[in-house]
Parts: sequence; C-alpha cells; structure tokens
Amino acid sequence: MAGLEAMYTCVADKIECPQDAVVCLVHWEMIKYGYRCIGSGDEPSSRDKKSELLPADWSSNKELYSLRYRTSDTEPVMVLKAIAVDSTLIFNLMNSGTKQVSDLMVNVSDHVNADQLHSFDSVFRDADDLSEKVKAQLLPRPEKVPERSRREEGESSQRRREEDGDPLRLPCRHPRHGPQPHWPDPLNPPFAAGGADLDPFGSVGGGGMIVDPLRSGFPRSGFDPSSGIPDILPPGAVPPGARFDPFGPVGRHRPGPDPDHMPPPGYDDMFM
Repeated sequence: MAGLEAMYTCVADKIECPQDAVVCLVHWEMIKYGYRCIGSGDEPSSRDKKSELLPADWSSNKELYSLRYRTSDTEPVMVLKAIAVDSTLIFNLMNSGTKQVSDLMVNVSDHVNADQLHSFDSVFRDADDLSEKVKAQLLPRPEKVPERSRREEGESSQRRREEDGDPLRLPCRHPRHGPQPHWPDPLNPPFAAGGADLDPFGSVGGGGMIVDPLRSGFPRSGFDPSSGIPDILPPGAVPPGARFDPFGPVGRHRPGPDPDHMPPPGYDDMFM
C-alpha cells in the first residue's frame, strides 16, 4: 500500500497498542480518498491545519480516538471517532454539515499482530481486506446522478447529433420574431420583370420566368402580405417583396353583409 509505510514510520514512536495501528490504516484511507487531517478532538483549534500526517496528540486517549478531516475550506468537516471496546474498534464518521453518519466495526486481532507493532512488514494481517471494508462501509459514497436524468440527457444529446447530421431535415417553420431581415426592393429598377433571366449567376437579383404581380413594375395594390393577414398569417411570415398567392379572401372582415350571402329573389317560390 503505497504511502502507508512512510506514514506509519513517521508515527512509529506513538504506536503503543494494536488499536493505534488500526487507526493509522483508517487515517491513510481517508488521506487517499482526498481528505486532509486538520486536528484532533471535536472542536476547532487555532493550531488546525490541513496535513496528510496525524496530529501530535492523535493517540493520547486509547479509549476514544477523535480526528477531524476536510477536503477544502468550503466543504464541511468530517469527524472520525474510534471507540475501543475490548478487542474491537468501533469507527464513526460524521459529516458535520449534513449530520450523516457511517460506521465500521473492526476486530483488532484479525488485522494486527500485537507482537510486531514496530515492524511495518509484519504488523498488519490482510491489510487489503481492511482497506476494502473502510472504503465500502465507512467512507462517504459519491453522490449518484439520478438514472432518469442521465438517460434523458443521453437521449437529448443523441437526438441533437442525429438532427445535426441529417441532410434531409427541414428547418423550423415558425415565423421569424424580432426585426425583419433586410430584403431588396423588387421594384428597383422598375419594370424589371424577367430581367434577372439574363443574369444566370444571380449577381443582380433573383431569376425566374413566372411574372409576379408584386414584381411586375406596375403600381401595387394596398395589400402587403409582409405585414401579415389578420387571423391567417402573422407579420413577417412572408418576406417583403416575395411572390405570394393569397389562399383566402383578402379583407374578409368587410362591414355589412356580402351580397353573395343574400338569398336570390323568390328563392322560396316553387313556380318560378
């Protein structure tokens, strides 16, 4: 276990019982997980500082070990406590922000040789097994993204990729909002119907052989489709000067009844 031997050697003079060795291993797992020890006890102190090493008084109480950890200055403090009960150590790790607690019970004799406390090569029995227990039961688990949101995000990104790569996909047909684009005046120069047919490359303007009443050069009626048709087309749906064939009666909201809507004289006379 890379790093554990160096850390264990640094505190070898403070290790006096098998419980001390177990606390050292659990402390190193906290360091590997990204935490840094800031001090001992439950309350903050002016001597607190983040370090990978154990504080000087970490083993002063053999019945209750208490250490505080933190990943960064903005994250809540994690309080690690180990209570010695006969040959067992009961670990509790509490998040001071959320008050969530995880625990781990370790049978000391199963993992430490009491006669080899000052020989790192033989002090631990199956250190890898104890390390896995610490990771699985004591260390906080990373927050998981809900499966549904992850699936929806994946489907959304997949749909965007398919739309971007589909050459047959039609653009959005919603009418344009905001300021209308600049369109050249179709009557400049006047009487230019069919003149663009002499410009096959379109350097002057559009082409086409179908005469558009709006582009013929004759005076226009008061009807301008680019301003919209009430209850039919919103403003901007037809570009200014574009060819437009009305698909409904223009000015349908005329005052008074339409003569075509009146019944013919004598329509109910069966002899006519």
